Amino acid sequence: MKAYIYVGLIGLSLVTGMAYAKDKDKDKHDHKSLPPGLEKKVDNGGDLPPGWQKKLRRGDILDRDIYRRGKVINRGGDGLISIEVDGSIIRLIDDTREIVDIISR
Repeated sequence: MKAYIYVGLIGLSLVTGMAYAKDKDKDKHDHKSLPPGLEKKVDNGGDLPPGWQKKLRRGDILDRDIYRRGKVINRGGDGLISIEVDGSIIRLIDDTREIVDIISR
């Protein structure tokens, strides 16, 4: 009888330990917003620092804060949209905000 109780307790501890484990895939797809200082600067009408555009790469998901700041230039029928942000044109998929191309001026 004690053996069943021990096996049950060990099994229960393994199951609860797995429930508290982090989801590594979720962390990979979790995108950060602007840092608080930059967010405050942007809200007050300031521009992003020049190095911020260099952090954007093809295939990344454009942050919502940057997307909201952008001015829509072209909305194509193929699901792509072009926006202008701080002198750069960013082409992205409209539904997912995935960056297709970055054109600097």
